[in-house]
Amino acid sequence: MRRRSVFAWLLCVPLLVTFPGADVCAETKSIWRAATPEELQAALPDRAPVEKERIETEMRTASGVISNRGRIVAGIVLITAGYSADGKYSHYLLVQSPITVGEIALPPGAYVFGWKRVEAGLDVHFFDAANGAERGSTLARQLPAGVRVEAFRIWPPSERSILQIGRFEIPYTLRD
Repeated sequence: MRRRSVFAWLLCVPLLVTFPGADVCAETKSIWRAATPEELQAALPDRAPVEKERIETEMRTASGVISNRGRIVAGIVLITAGYSADGKYSHYLLVQSPITVGEIALPPGAYVFGWKRVEAGLDVHFFDAANGAERGSTLARQLPAGVRVEAFRIWPPSERSILQIGRFEIPYTLRD
């Protein structure tokens, strides 16, 4: 009896694996890693389309994460001097996978954000890049001591799920 069970099992396993209609594996979860400079260069514009202007970006500040499915969430500092966005926006954000930044849910699209210093940290406001419509605001809190200050960085979820602006952080969650 035991031999029959083992024999039947050995016959069925190859059928399950090779049968084209059998989907015995569940869909794999996205794995996110830091995007390479080449991936960031390919995804982010030299001049970001913001409302009716095309604002220069500073590629050396580019940062982002990319999934094993090729979706990217990346951002870059805007050079806004001389543009109408000066003082309102400081960064451009490209989102190819749904993300929640602080309490703000952002579907795939292009966004800009700017910040103002407040007692508790930074009051960060997010806007649609195409039309300037506000999406919401969230508070960026000061990073713990010992974390390197950077103009802008999106940390991979495997290290810490934060969007870093200088010495401030906003937690994020990828919903893919």
